Amino acid sequence: EVQFLEAGGGSEQPGGSLRLSCTASGFTFGGSDMGWYRQLPGLPCNLISIIERGGRASYDDSVKGRFTISRDDAKNMVYLQMNNLKPEDTAVYHCATPHGGRVPSCSGDYYDDGGRKSWGQGTQVTVSL
Repeated sequence: EVQFLEAGGGSEQPGGSLRLSCTASGFTFGGSDMGWYRQLPGLPCNLISIIERGGRASYDDSVKGRFTISRDDAKNMVYLQMNNLKPEDTAVYHCATPHGGRVPSCSGDYYDDGGRKSWGQGTQVTVSL
């Protein structure tokens, strides 16, 4: 069974920092690209960053220069360092294998080249004064 377990969210003031982590299991992590998605209630789930299995990273313009994605293949973990947080970063953050830039929901099951996978619960990030 494929599982994603996200952690590290919380409440921060604008300008603050948080570091999210995700532990993945049930598939060949080291051979997979990984990504971070975020979702606001009632809105689609948007892919904001990808780290390829070779380590190359890419970012959505909304987070470029502020967020840094990294991975530790020995631990099957992916991280998202979030600096200079803004109120518009408030969302539930999920890790997953990238399977579209915008998907209807970050819940339930999805399918990629490796077969069926299930979204994790995500971790809430709230940025406010």
